[in-house]
Amino acid sequence: MTELVGTWRLVRAVSRDAAGNALPAPYDGQGLGRIVFTGDGRMAVMMIDARKDLPAGTKREYSGYCGTYSYDGKQLVTHVDCAPDQSRIGSDQPRGVRFENGLMILRPPARGEGASQEQRELSWEKISDI
Repeated sequence: MTELVGTWRLVRAVSRDAAGNALPAPYDGQGLGRIVFTGDGRMAVMMIDARKDLPAGTKREYSGYCGTYSYDGKQLVTHVDCAPDQSRIGSDQPRGVRFENGLMILRPPARGEGASQEQRELSWEKISDI
């Protein structure tokens, strides 16, 4: 668990379809995010599309939640107790975890159905041990 503890900033978000082909970058490559893991097993995360202006008809993406977490070295599971999206409260949010070139890569479950599935990978850089 100690390798997670600290504050991390989002440095890259990529997306692929069900066949593994690249999709347009989430947040048009301009995502802003922070994630904090404490040594006593709590975490908080927020991510947003930080573009100043969005194309007409585009909804600004925002995601955030906090809660307790468990980590087994490969999978992180957050047990959500607070979130702006009420449907997340009380849920478990699993993420695959790997470390590459000093970055923590989180992989949430795929979204969508069938051929329209989207698989994201979010790369985080540690910016503080607290």
